Amino acid sequence: MQLLQPLPLATAIARNRVMFGPHVTNLGDDQRCFTPRHTAYYERRARGGCGIIVTEGASVHDGDWPYERAPLAASCAAGWAAIVSACHAHGSLVVASLDHAGGQGSSAYSQRELWAPSRVPEVNSREVPKWMEADDIAAVVDGFGTAAALAVGAGCDGVEINAGQHSLVRQFLSGLTNQRGDEWGHDRLLFARQVISAVRATAGTGIVGLRLSCDELAPWAGITPQMAVDIAAALGEDLDYLVVTRGSIFSAEKTRPDFHEPTGFNIDVCRGVRGALPTTPVFLQGSVVDWGQAEWALGDGVCDAVGMTRAQIADPDLVSKLSADAAHTIRPCIRCNQTCQVRDARSPVVTCVGEPTSGRETEDPDWYAHTARARNVLVVGGGIAGLEAARVAAVRGHRVRLVERTHQLGGIAALAGPGAPLVQWLIGGCTAAGVAVEMGTERVAPRPDDVVIQCTGGRPGTRSYEVAPGAIVLDVVDVHRGTPLPDGPIALFDPIGGPIAVALAETLGSRAILITQDQIAGNELSRTGDLAPANVRLQQQGAQIERRSLLRSCRRGGAGGSLQRRTPHRALRGARRLWFPPAHRSDSRGHHAGRRLRGPAHHSRSGAGSPPRRTVRVAGDAAVVVRVASAGVARLQPLALTSTAVRTRFRPCALAVCSAPSANRSRSAK
Repeated sequence: MQLLQPLPLATAIARNRVMFGPHVTNLGDDQRCFTPRHTAYYERRARGGCGIIVTEGASVHDGDWPYERAPLAASCAAGWAAIVSACHAHGSLVVASLDHAGGQGSSAYSQRELWAPSRVPEVNSREVPKWMEADDIAAVVDGFGTAAALAVGAGCDGVEINAGQHSLVRQFLSGLTNQRGDEWGHDRLLFARQVISAVRATAGTGIVGLRLSCDELAPWAGITPQMAVDIAAALGEDLDYLVVTRGSIFSAEKTRPDFHEPTGFNIDVCRGVRGALPTTPVFLQGSVVDWGQAEWALGDGVCDAVGMTRAQIADPDLVSKLSADAAHTIRPCIRCNQTCQVRDARSPVVTCVGEPTSGRETEDPDWYAHTARARNVLVVGGGIAGLEAARVAAVRGHRVRLVERTHQLGGIAALAGPGAPLVQWLIGGCTAAGVAVEMGTERVAPRPDDVVIQCTGGRPGTRSYEVAPGAIVLDVVDVHRGTPLPDGPIALFDPIGGPIAVALAETLGSRAILITQDQIAGNELSRTGDLAPANVRLQQQGAQIERRSLLRSCRRGGAGGSLQRRTPHRALRGARRLWFPPAHRSDSRGHHAGRRLRGPAHHSRSGAGSPPRRTVRVAGDAAVVVRVASAGVARLQPLALTSTAVRTRFRPCALAVCSAPSANRSRSAK
C-alpha cells in the first residue's frame, strides 16, 4: 500500500504518506499558547500512526489575531516542544504551521487595524484593512523568519507557510486582493519569495513547506488552476513540499466543505500542479476522507502524499488500522462539519459527532479501558446513541443486550442525511463486540441485575401555534419513515434555522414554502459553512421562503389548508421573539396591557390589525417536520440528535438516561 510507504522530506523521512493538516482547534488559552490539550490531541494522531502532523497555524505577528484562541508564534515555543516530544515518541514528524490572516483576520481581539496588500473589504466581516506600507511588510516577513527559528529551535522537523484560504501570503499572490501599483503589485510573487527566503534562512536543514490555494474560484481576478501551476513552478525549487488547497474569501464553502461537495474535489488541480514540480512532493488535500480514494490518487500520479485531516479527527487510528489490515474498522467521516468546523466567534472546541473523544483526550483518556467487573447491560433504543452506548459497553467487556422498538437500527440517521455510513459502522462494531440485538420489541422487562441505559430519543417540541381540527400536521420522523405528503404546496415552519427544514425544502423544490423568523433560511448553517450554498440551492430548486415570519395557526380550508402567519411591521422586521398571546391587544409601539414583552408586538405589513393569510396545503412543523410547516432531514444533524448522548461514557450504574434532543444534554451514569 503506497499510503504506508516512507516519504523523504528534506533531511527527514516521514514514516508514511498521510498528513494530519493544520486546522483551528480552539484548544489554546488566553495567552495564545499551545496547551496540554493540544499535546494530547496531536499525540493521539501520532499514536494512531499518522506520518506527518502539522500543528494549528500560529500568527507570526502580534497584530494578527484572527480568532480568540489563535496561537501566537512568539508564545508557542514551549508548546511546540511538548508536542514534538509526545509525537516523536511514536515516530511522527511534527511541522509547525506559520500564518498571518491579513485582511481575513479580525480586529475584535487585537483592537488593531487589519493589514492587507490593498484596501479590499473582507467579504464576511466587511472590515476594510490597512494598505500595508514597506515597514509593515518588512515586519511580517521578519516575523515569519523569527517564528521559523522558534519552531525549529523547539524541535519541530520543519515549518509550513500558509498561503491557503485564510492567509496574507495568498492575498499578495491574488489579483482579487493585491491591487497595488508598486513593486509588490507588479510582481505578486515577491512577498511569497521573501517569506520563503526568510523562513529558509532561519529553519536551517528543517522542512519548509507551502500550503497554497490553487483556485480561488474567482476567475475574473483571482488565482486560477493554470496560474497556480505557474506559481508552483516559480516557488517550488525553494520548497520541500507543497499542499494543494482551493478557496478564498469568495468561496468559503471550499475551505472545509461539507458532504454536498464531492470527495477529493482538488484531484484535477493537484494533478496539474504536480506536473510542474517533478522533484518536489505534492500533497492532495480537500475532503479526502476515504483511504481508498487516497490510495488511488497516489497510484494514479495525482500526488505524492495525502492530507486526511477530518478523517483522522473521526478516527485517530486510521493509519494503524490500515497497517493492521483492518480498514473495515475505520470510523467514517461523514463530513457534516457540525463539530469539527470551529472557526467561530463562540470558540467551540474541535471534536467529532462520531468520535466525541476527539478534542477531549485529556478528559477521556481511557474510553475503552477493559472493566474489572463485567455487568449485564440493557440498552433501550437502537439509534446512534444506543448503538454507541452498546458498542462501548461491549468493547469494555460487559454483556450487552440492545432492544429497538422498530425493525431498523440507526434511528433517524438511517432514514435521511449523511449519517448512514456512521450507522453501518456502529452496527458493525456492535456485531463484532457481541452485542445481542432485539428489534421490533415494544416493551422490555429488565432483569434484576441489568444496568439499564435508556436511549429512546427525543420528543417533538411544544407547538407555538394553534392547530385547528382537520389540519394536517406531520412529524419529520414519520415523513422519513414513509408517511405520504399531500399533493400541492407544503408549508415548512422552521423555528430553529438548522438543516432539517432546509433539507426537506430542497427535496420538495417548488412545492416548499419555508417559513423562518430569521432574515435568511437555515441561519444555523453558518456553523457548518453551508449557509450561502444552501440558500443558493433553495433558490435553484424554486422553493419559496417567507422570511421574518412566525407561524400562528394552521387551519383546514377548502381544497387545501390555511396557514396564518404574522410578519412584523416594516420598522420592526429585524426584531426577534415577536409573539404574544393573540387575545391581547397592543398599541403601535408594542406596549402590551401593562406587561413587559420579550419583543415588539406583531403587526401586519400595513400596520396593526389582522395578519395576512395564505392558503396552502399543510404538512407539519419544521423543526421536526412541518407541523404545518416543518419537514425535513435531507441533511440530518447528528449532533442535535445524538452527539451528547454518544459522548455519555458508560460506567457501572443503575440507570443512565440520554435526554431528549430538545434538552441538548445527557446524563452520565453514576
